[in-house]
Amino acid sequence: MLPERATTADYNAIIHSLGDYWGERDARALHHPMFVHEFGDTALVIRDGSGLVLAYLFGFVSPSRVGHIHVIGVRIDHQRLGLGRQLYGEFERLARERGAVALKAISRLANETSIVFHRSLGMSDTEVADYSGAGQARVVFRRELS
Repeated sequence: MLPERATTADYNAIIHSLGDYWGERDARALHHPMFVHEFGDTALVIRDGSGLVLAYLFGFVSPSRVGHIHVIGVRIDHQRLGLGRQLYGEFERLARERGAVALKAISRLANETSIVFHRSLGMSDTEVADYSGAGQARVVFRRELS
């Protein structure tokens, strides 16, 4: 199972089964279709043998040459199998090809799983007050690419 480009069909399948990745959390707002339509060359999925999307990553490379990982999801029953690391590895490869000099991701302060995961990838983190609007602090992760 290797990362591949996400298709519109993958996006639709993900949207219809968000609970399988996020549990009770309503994550619809993170899943704008532009990530497949406009940034499709950096929208990735890992499928099982039957075509079921087990994990996905939607990201893009900004004009400032930073690879932004917007959202990553792994089916709850497939977490802790290295699928997220595989997606990050492939995204980093694609970001480097596009001239990226760093990777960046954002998380809510309460999302300990995300914080531990991003730190394990060697990303530094900073809490930024009002990052997502007044009173909406976020943890901003960054790793320079050499």
